[in-house]
Formats: sequence, C-alpha cells, structure tokens
Amino acid sequence: MSNPQFDYVIVGAGSAGCVLANRLTASGQYRVALIEAGGAGRHPFFHIPVGYVWNRAHPRGNWLYYTEAEASSGNRRILWPRGKVLGGSSAINGLLYVRGQARDYDEWRDMGNPGWGYEDVLPYFRKAEDQARGPDAWHGIDGPLAVTDLSDRHPLADAFLKASAEAGFPLRNDFNQAEQAGVGYFQQTVKNGIRWSTANAYLKPARKRPNLAVFTRAHALKLAFDGQRAAGVLIRHRGKDVTLMAARELIVSAGAVGTPAFLQHSGIGEAERLQKLGIAMHANLPGVGCGLQDHYMVSLTWRVKGVETFNESARGLKAAREALRYAFQRRGLLTASASQVNAFLPTAKNPEHPDIQFHVMMGTFNFETGAIDRAPGMTCGVCQLRPESRGEIFIDTADPFVHPRIRPNYLSAPNDAAALLEGLRLARKAAEQTSLARCLAEEILPGAKAENDDALLAFARNTGKTLYHPASTCKMGAGADAVVDSQLRVHGVPGLRVVDASIMPTLVSGNTNAPTIMIAEKAAALILGR
Repeated sequence: MSNPQFDYVIVGAGSAGCVLANRLTASGQYRVALIEAGGAGRHPFFHIPVGYVWNRAHPRGNWLYYTEAEASSGNRRILWPRGKVLGGSSAINGLLYVRGQARDYDEWRDMGNPGWGYEDVLPYFRKAEDQARGPDAWHGIDGPLAVTDLSDRHPLADAFLKASAEAGFPLRNDFNQAEQAGVGYFQQTVKNGIRWSTANAYLKPARKRPNLAVFTRAHALKLAFDGQRAAGVLIRHRGKDVTLMAARELIVSAGAVGTPAFLQHSGIGEAERLQKLGIAMHANLPGVGCGLQDHYMVSLTWRVKGVETFNESARGLKAAREALRYAFQRRGLLTASASQVNAFLPTAKNPEHPDIQFHVMMGTFNFETGAIDRAPGMTCGVCQLRPESRGEIFIDTADPFVHPRIRPNYLSAPNDAAALLEGLRLARKAAEQTSLARCLAEEILPGAKAENDDALLAFARNTGKTLYHPASTCKMGAGADAVVDSQLRVHGVPGLRVVDASIMPTLVSGNTNAPTIMIAEKAAALILGR
C-alpha cells in the first residue's frame, strides 16, 4: 500500500468519527478512510452494558491517560479514561443519554458561532436518535442511536426519588426536553440489552459499503501538507509508515485529548512552544490545547441496610443468577448503566438554571480499578455543570507515541468550589429524608467528621475525579483563542476540519456523548453541503 487516495480521511473512530464514516459514505459517491489507533472491540465487555466498570481502567480499549498532579486537586495524578477502540469513548462510557440545556447552545451561537443555537442543533439530536418512547418535538425515532429506558428500576433508586421529592426537589421524567431541572431516571444508549456505541449504531452498517476503508491499530502520526493545505495523514500501520491522502478534506475526530495533541505534532498550535520541541510550524494557533474544561465529580458513599445493592449482586451465586437473567432475558445487573438516577439542581448563585448534577449508583466501587465493594453500598457522584476553571493539554515531546500532558486545573476558580460544596450538601439533604434514610446505615465517605466547608472542600480536592467529559481544547469561534470556525474548519489550514468535543466553545451542562454525536451529525451535513 503506497499513499492510497481517498476523498475524505477521518482520524479517530470514536463517538464522532463513526458517525462521519456512516454519513459520508451513505451516497456511495465518496471514498472514505477511517483511522483508529485501537482495535476492533470484539471483547464482550465492549457490548455488555455493565462492562464499563472494567473498561474504564483496562488497556484493552483505553488510552489510560493521567493528569498532572495539581495542588487544586490534592496533588494527585487522576486517571482519565478515553476510548481506544472502534466506537471510542462510546464503547467504554457509562451509556447515559443527556443533551444539556438549551441555553448551552444558545450561548455557543451568541459567542459568534451562527448555526449552533439550540433550535439549530435540535434537528441533529433528533436525526441521530431512535427514542424508545416514540417521537415528539424533541425526540426522533428513525436515527441509528438507540435511546431506551432502564430495563430494571432498583428499589434504592425509587427511594432516592421519593426522598428528593421530600427534600423539595422537583421530579422529572425527561431531561432532554425544554426544561432540565429535577430528579429522575436516566435514559441509556442500549438496544436489546447491548451497548449501542457509535461502532454498533453507525459504523457496523457502514462497513458493508465498498467505499469505506477502516484501519484499526493505526496510529496517526501527523498531517501531510500540500503547501498550506492539509492533504493527508501519516500513519503507523502494521509496522509501516503510510500516508493516506485526502482529495477533498481531512477530518480530525481524535477527541478532546487526542485532537489537540495530533494538531500540535503536525505543527498547528502555539508557535513558541512547538518550536522548542523541534516541530516545524505550519499554523500559529495558540488556542490548540487551551481552554480545557471538564466536570469534576466528588462521590459521597453510604453503607446500605435492608436492600440488596449491586455490590452483593455481583458476587457468587447471585452473579450467576444475573448472568442467566442477561443471557435469557437481557435484563438485570449486566444491563446497568453507570447510574440509574440523575439530578439537575440549581445553586443559590444560579437559581434559574441547574448548575449541579448527581449520578446516583446502586453500589460502590473503586473508579480506578473497577473493584466492587463487598458490603452493600450506594454512591452519589456530585459535579458542578458549568465550571469556570480552565486547563490545558500540550505535548512535551515530538514523539507522537508519548501521551500529552493534561492539566485540568480543577477547582481553581472560587465559584467552582462554592458550587460543588452546595451540591454536596444537597446530596446529603436527600439522604436525610425519611424514604432514603431508612435504607442507609451510615455515610462512609466523607463521613460525619466532614461537616464544615473546609473539611468538605478538602475531601473534594483529595478524592474527586473526572466525570469523563473533557472538552473545549480546539474551541469553535472567531476570537484569538479559537481553533475552528462555525463550519468546523481549522483557521488558516485549508482542507482540515475538527469534529469532536474539543470544538465546544463551552462545556455543556451534562454528559457529553450525545452532544458529540450531534456535532458529528451537523458536521456531516456541513461537509456534504446540506
């Protein structure tokens, strides 16, 4: 194979890349190459929903990035799972379907990105979706992405909802309509008990088309240029370096970590820093890798009494029972998403729009190892939705096989810490209500000693973790720190677009998988001129 020619070359077969591969090949008119550094994802844990527990910390489909140790988050290196497999992070994530608030997208539009307001992007959410509840003004049923209700509702989850009502929190059946605030059950990207990653939803049907070539275990090294134009990508595939040429466009969809690193290795980024690494400059775009935003989650845990939790269900004969339920009914523990109960709640400083999210899990486990506790437990992960803290992702070497440095700068903004503290107290308020308190023996973490703000904040800094929502490292806009325009074209580099969560001008108020799929759907329409 010597410099094969395609119309489009896509770097990254993740949540966005698989969508693009499907849409750009659908007419049969264009030849498309899709490049993935990971494998095909044949292991059962990529398809059984609860596999996320182990996939988040296993190298079989995970880049296993780590952050730099920073004082604002306890001087710890924090594990950052990112998908390295067909489907990308949609193949290892918690399967939760959340779009964010309408105002998130209206703010994108108002920041100088025409065509990205909520009314503009809603048709692409609907186009992607196959909603089990049926169609309405917000939801579609003809799309590739299955969105379904939980197969089983846990009694402890029901108790949390009742306690939320007792605490004065509104209940909500659908977080993806006009209003987001409230407490209710998540919907998930599961179909007939199978994880419906973008690899299953979009790429699997597209691979039957002769105009799509998929390269797995192919590491993208850097861009190839024809003058100023991006003309192809150099990859390491099966031990050989090959350049895949793109006659029309090259699209980078390597994610909020991989995309800025790849652009930097290609000489697109802050000139002074790249020149110090000996990288030949192609475009001086200081915003590449800057403006990093992520949701920082702090977990409260309780010991549970009188109710069987996932901790016990995952062991011994009970685990065998759950395996049989899954095999014959596609129900039970093995169909579980990362959380059953979701909450979006406002804070005192932001009373009109939710700024806190809960992820309530009917069990307790180690987020880095996947080890499940033996005694019955419940977890409530609390995050602030609209962080003001900003970090960066930047390479330290010209070697493209070395992970970039990740500095999220969590909780560096005072408002972030204040909002998170309020969220932790709201979670405790729910736990104190009669319907839930009768099921809880004691708070394990942080425990009774952490009552004042100083103790709670110290706990947050020393134990918090990523909620797996990095974004905004190649932001869309027209300012000096922007990397792409509202058509997702890289400023000053013809023939090159970025399509993934890195282009978000600001982080959405919720989980990022559905918005990333929407971005790819809209990008495909832009590319095809529709």
